[in-house]
Amino acid sequence: MSTASTLTPTQPTPANGVFTHTTLESLRALYPAPKERAVRKQLDHLDVHCQRFIALSPFVVLASSGADGAMDASPRGGVQGFVKAPNAHTLLIPDAPGNHRLDTLENIVASGRLGMLFMIPGVDETLRVNGAAQISTDPALIEQVADERRRPTVVIRVRVEQAYLHCAKAFMRSRLWSAQAQVERSVLPTMGRMISEQTGLAGADETQEQMLARYQADL
Repeated sequence: MSTASTLTPTQPTPANGVFTHTTLESLRALYPAPKERAVRKQLDHLDVHCQRFIALSPFVVLASSGADGAMDASPRGGVQGFVKAPNAHTLLIPDAPGNHRLDTLENIVASGRLGMLFMIPGVDETLRVNGAAQISTDPALIEQVADERRRPTVVIRVRVEQAYLHCAKAFMRSRLWSAQAQVERSVLPTMGRMISEQTGLAGADETQEQMLARYQADL
């Protein structure tokens, strides 16, 4: 009898000699059920701890998906608290100058959804927030996220649907904030050199220091 004929509906099917799980039942069979604490920690709003975390965070990763399923994860940074939480159900994210690809913004227009991962340097826990997102040019919203350097062209307004603190295990494993885990920038070519080689397009062969100085003028 072949291997495939002995599989039950909840078992994975072999693909190219590797078992690939295509059902929730077969996937869940590999793991224990989540503990009550992990389930109940998910909120539908930003409580005092979530709001404090966001106020201390200078960095967030925005995860989005387009209508065709194309995925994107984009880093955003600023001073502590550059993302504003005017109330327990709303986030305002200023759109700072970038490469003008607009991957995140185009995905939001297409799907209206956004996932966020907030980080605080030196803190191993993170904050995950998911919700419905819109692109706004409302002057009142732009004023709320403007700083001394600039007023953003648009603001991403998020209606919070899920918010929960994520445990420290990933950061502990990676030792992300540890000085001993830091990598010297010189182990990689400059950004300009790497992109020139990837694209075949000639560019200024600037040093890392020159590139940082150029970026500094447009932060």
